[in-house]
Amino acid sequence: MSLWYDEIHRGNQRFGLKVRQTIYMGRSEFQKIAIVETEAFGKGLLLDDVFMTLEQDERTYHEMLVHPSLNTAPSIKRVLVIGGGDGGAVREVLRHPDVEHCDICEIDGQLIEVCREYLPEIGSAWDDPRLTVYVGDGVKFVEEHTGEPYDVILIDGCDPVGPAAALFGEPFFECLAGILSRDGVVAIQSEDPHLYNEVHLEIVRRMRKVFGHAHPYYAGIMIYPGNTWSWTFASRNVDHLALNLERVARIEETSEYYNRAIHAAAFAQPNFIHKALT
Repeated sequence: MSLWYDEIHRGNQRFGLKVRQTIYMGRSEFQKIAIVETEAFGKGLLLDDVFMTLEQDERTYHEMLVHPSLNTAPSIKRVLVIGGGDGGAVREVLRHPDVEHCDICEIDGQLIEVCREYLPEIGSAWDDPRLTVYVGDGVKFVEEHTGEPYDVILIDGCDPVGPAAALFGEPFFECLAGILSRDGVVAIQSEDPHLYNEVHLEIVRRMRKVFGHAHPYYAGIMIYPGNTWSWTFASRNVDHLALNLERVARIEETSEYYNRAIHAAAFAQPNFIHKALT
């Protein structure tokens, strides 16, 4: 009899993958952690029985979280990632040679260790000398930061429920604005625009209120509910479509999904979003 992992949404939708084996199962202080090997997408991570990332589907998510910001911000010397314990986001950040220093703050140290051991193909940059890893509350990290401002801040958090909800609130966005350089950029995963429409729209509205400019953008992610995912780009004054062509050329040579045409197309809004935000 085959083993399947089924992820159920709102009691009336299901996404399932056939699993060859469960590689790791444990519980940290914060959540249940599982590493499985699926037939369709290779090895992957589930948190509290929800699919987070899979080897053969993760590049789109991580490339789209990272590169729209790092290819438009005037400077990318200093980058902060909040969350992202699987290591995929910092891997993409550190593909940019212009990055001199990257901090990552992940609340769950056990998650980092599990992913380093069992998903090294995703988190392949943990030993980069430009990277500093902090284990702790991302909200507290931002509130207490007194060092140099960051040029780019990326929020790679879970859904806005439980402890992660604070990463999507206006007070947190105001703290981000306080540690961001004058021409800095923030990007955040902002949920499925169909199944979580009001949550998605509220994130964009809050970011516009704090930063002045916020632009949602979209791509298809096969393992996420609805198969469409969003991120939101926010800045005080950086044009989200004004690409640094030298950086883009370097990145798109080895990207699986992201390129300059995708960058422009991703910011196109379907009418139901456009009308709701204007």
